[in-house]
Amino acid sequence: MAAFGLGVFYGGVITGIPVVTGVAEGVHHQKEQNKEAANETRMIKFYIDVYCQAKSSKAGEVDGGVVVVHRDALWVCRKNDDGFPISPNPQQPLHPFTGFYIMYPDEDRNPRERGLVTTLNTDPPMLNWIYVDKSTQALTYGNRTQSIAHVVGPWDWTDDESGVTLEGWEGFVAVEVSDEESAAADGLRWKLYYDRWDDKLAKGKLVGGKRVLPCSLERRPLPDEVRKAQEEAAERKMQVKSTGDLKTKLDLKDPPPKKK
Repeated sequence: MAAFGLGVFYGGVITGIPVVTGVAEGVHHQKEQNKEAANETRMIKFYIDVYCQAKSSKAGEVDGGVVVVHRDALWVCRKNDDGFPISPNPQQPLHPFTGFYIMYPDEDRNPRERGLVTTLNTDPPMLNWIYVDKSTQALTYGNRTQSIAHVVGPWDWTDDESGVTLEGWEGFVAVEVSDEESAAADGLRWKLYYDRWDDKLAKGKLVGGKRVLPCSLERRPLPDEVRKAQEEAAERKMQVKSTGDLKTKLDLKDPPPKKK
């Protein structure tokens, strides 16, 4: 799979687009990419803060947290005064969601959907798609192959450009996991899900009766100096090609051996 890096949005210009077949499809695809590129605000990378006003004694464990990507899931984590995660396990640093909006590369979706991507770590700054597992409704991340059969969008924001939305609304919940699951997740306790049918995950049945708290996800744009530093570092490290979609952690294959 060909790839482009995080630094492809300088000046709102996309330097790499997926290959499409047919002139009409190609023109349509290019117009959509250009339209998305013109909306520079959606390309500004952001963190996600979590707010919870549920009537629960546990709401304070969720309210004011920050979203982290860890062990194939999105979690709520406490944050410090600078807005960064405070890891429950000092030996396991956590990476905050750090992403932006971009059209999902699937020509079979009509209309096409805006996707959401995040870095998985700082070095190397690899990108994955955020999606909802259609069986569990859990928010997770993966490459195109992993995500394409699930709910990949449309992601967007509220009218004030602050709240994160999926399929047009803020239907997110935090689920309190068991002690065993928390231990496996390095002490994280609250896992994010998408309450797609607005029924608290079938009144908790989808998550085995665990506690479910409605919450909202709010964009927090990276400071300009941090964003520029990350983009410059990524531009130096990530390869930019003229075709293909997002470079991901699992879709990269070793090149075939050269013929002698």
